[in-house]
Amino acid sequence: MNLSLPFIGRKKEIAQLRRLHAQRKHAVILGPTGIGKSALVACLRRSMPLIVCAQSEPLGGICEYLEIELNSPAPRLPLVRRKNRLIKMLAEIHRTVVFDGAGWTTPKVSSFFESAMELAPVWICARSELARDIGHFWPLLARFEKIELRPFRFSETNALLAAAVESGRIPPSVKPFVRQLHRLSGGLPLALVKLLEQFSVGHYDLSRRTGLQLLELDCQIKNLSANLIRADQTVRAPNHES
Repeated sequence: MNLSLPFIGRKKEIAQLRRLHAQRKHAVILGPTGIGKSALVACLRRSMPLIVCAQSEPLGGICEYLEIELNSPAPRLPLVRRKNRLIKMLAEIHRTVVFDGAGWTTPKVSSFFESAMELAPVWICARSELARDIGHFWPLLARFEKIELRPFRFSETNALLAAAVESGRIPPSVKPFVRQLHRLSGGLPLALVKLLEQFSVGHYDLSRRTGLQLLELDCQIKNLSANLIRADQTVRAPNHES
């Protein structure tokens, strides 16, 4: 589902990241799941020559993603040679490298990030800067400038809803219920988009409390199904570290 909505807000954060990009500095973009870290990077990428790795673990998966990003696959090489080859390529192209969705980093992944930092500006998108959450990479965060993404304000939720209505997929009758949608989403842009997407394919009478409850329940069911699928894929995924 794609409502083709514009990027809303984050003007301060965009200005900060543009400055850091110009100064070739490292940055860590922090915020909970659904706050819009990936969307912010995608927005910046339209006007900046960023290299974006959406794979955060294991090291073999990171190498594979970067090789595709750089249009230089090398699946038959041993992992150590693949890593060293990528580090050399990153040094040659002089572009900021973004590692999106970084979680608990293993020593191998942390070492790879550190090697990249010595040769190119590195941005890390993570849910937390705490050692228990980010793992072995934690000591290196002292070299990073921190960008924290806050939840949407009501005005930003209102702007996104207005854009959804303008797209023609959401009827104008929804606009008076923007406060309810803001509350249901908790200020998380991704949650708000999912609510709007669910509304675009369902029939909910938001003027009645049961309509809002049904919308929220349908979204919860949809998210549960997606989480179960991801969990199953994780169990079945091969171990790339070997």
